[in-house]
Amino acid sequence: MSRSISAGLLGLVIVTSILIAIHAMGFQFRVSGDPQIHARFDAMPVAGAMHVIGGGLVLLIGGFQFSSRLRRRAPSLHRNLGRVYLLLVATGGIGALALAPFAGGGLVGQFGFFLLGVLWLFSGLQAYLAIRRRDIEAHRAWMLRNFSMSFGAVTLRIYLGLFAVAGVPFEDAYPVVAWLAWVPNLIAVEWFMALTGQGRKST
Repeated sequence: MSRSISAGLLGLVIVTSILIAIHAMGFQFRVSGDPQIHARFDAMPVAGAMHVIGGGLVLLIGGFQFSSRLRRRAPSLHRNLGRVYLLLVATGGIGALALAPFAGGGLVGQFGFFLLGVLWLFSGLQAYLAIRRRDIEAHRAWMLRNFSMSFGAVTLRIYLGLFAVAGVPFEDAYPVVAWLAWVPNLIAVEWFMALTGQGRKST
């Protein structure tokens, strides 16, 4: 993959992530979002705030961590943002696990979101442990996996929009999107790392 294509894709990821992060903040402060979903989150306000704010801020800063220019020119900023990112993943992930049993989409949707929360936390922990032992290659691989799942907040809304355009009722689409939002992202990252030879020491 050429450098210009990689930079373009990263730019697209950053822009869409920031847009959803802004939407998340609007949702948290009830400026935007479905009132029915507001009511569901209001039933568990602490877990809801942990997930929405934590996940929103993860999206806000996460994409920048993959900028080679940032890592090269401001390594201390990269390290500090990384620490903040992983703390936010822990916050958002714990909130997600608390909310998952009450998610829409029935058992299929609830299990999809619960498994996402577990893997999100697990990959964040592995990224932390890897950088603690100074295994940069493994750290990068686990961070790619982790952010691919963070980016599920973006792809979830894309798929919901596509299903809506196709005329699929929300209640039918949501159990599918609970998996479609993040599993293909994770597969794509694994495929990318296999093609580029990255992450071979991470498993």
